[in-house]
Amino acid sequence: VLSGCGVYDGTEIHEASAILVHLSRGGAEVQMYAPDVTQMHVIDHSKGQPAEAESRNVLVESARIARGKIASLAKLTTADHDAVIFPGGFGAAKNLSTFAVDGKDCKVNREVERVLKDFHKAGKPIGLCCISPVLAAKVLSGAEVTVGHEEEEGGKWPYAGTAGAIKELGGKHCVKEAVFSLTAFYEAHVDTKNKVVTTPAFMCETELHNIFDGIGAMVKNVLKLTGK
Repeated sequence: VLSGCGVYDGTEIHEASAILVHLSRGGAEVQMYAPDVTQMHVIDHSKGQPAEAESRNVLVESARIARGKIASLAKLTTADHDAVIFPGGFGAAKNLSTFAVDGKDCKVNREVERVLKDFHKAGKPIGLCCISPVLAAKVLSGAEVTVGHEEEEGGKWPYAGTAGAIKELGGKHCVKEAVFSLTAFYEAHVDTKNKVVTTPAFMCETELHNIFDGIGAMVKNVLKLTGK
């Protein structure tokens, strides 16, 4: 499920690409979706500032990543899929929800909420990375998720405050790494009860290959939970 095209106002493109590569390697068939709504705003990524005169549609922009093969989120049903995965990027907090503006009091897009609840009720796995775990924390009360660490640690985890927000949303935050170590191999957190799998991705300032491998751990666990 995509939220636009570009880290600051849509889907984080590297995360989406990594998910697609790992799904392909795992032998999965993929269908991409996005809500047919207007973006919260458009960011000029060369300046990091809003482009005040521009307006873009989330589905249309997401089609850039999907190479045109995308459908409205309203058409996504649990009957046709074994799992659902949400990449990160600020679009998850701006277009799929109002988290970027409202924090713990945020609202989740109606179709996004429906999808999360439907997959949860059906016992089918849900994968999320980067900032998107806030969606599960808001919609699925008590869900265990990770956005990495809970302290900034000198800028290594610049969005560490999100962990506190997850707790305020009703979720349980689990500290995980985003890099290789002898005790933490590209960690993804698996909430076996709710079948929710999360990994920090770009919540951490680290090399791109670490992001890629962490997402791989998330995808691998999602596929494992499908039982196929």
